[in-house]
Amino acid sequence: MGRLKELRKIVDQELLAIEDADKRKSAYVHLYGVSLSATLISEKRKTSTELACMAAMLHDLYAYKSGSYEDHAHKGAELARNILNGLGLTTAEETEAICAAISRHDDKHTIDGPLDEVLKDADVMHHCLNDLSKPVKDKEIGRYAALRKEFGLH
Repeated sequence: MGRLKELRKIVDQELLAIEDADKRKSAYVHLYGVSLSATLISEKRKTSTELACMAAMLHDLYAYKSGSYEDHAHKGAELARNILNGLGLTTAEETEAICAAISRHDDKHTIDGPLDEVLKDADVMHHCLNDLSKPVKDKEIGRYAALRKEFGLH
């Protein structure tokens, strides 16, 4: 997974630029946590683990950099496109698939393509398993229940 390692170097540089230590820590925990969840889900579903992890590493980078979640999925997809095009690690088709997944990741009620679904579910998995004391968000209840069943945790 050389491409993922190269992408993580860039993401790490972006995260290190976040001045607030708590926000920086949250960003690291979430982006790397969603990437790990994406690995598990994509392996189980036999989709591209590398592309899923790349999408996961980039999916909320815009929100962490800007401090805003307003339209973060679409703005994050554009940031991801700029990063991926600058690195030259992905084909045009791979870049489009990653950016499409990022642009759709916040719409948890819609079913999209396999990579999109891995990212959405990895995001939900991390949100829900990272802090079991927090209630599951309304928009994530159905996905979380399906994930628990898929992984035999019911």
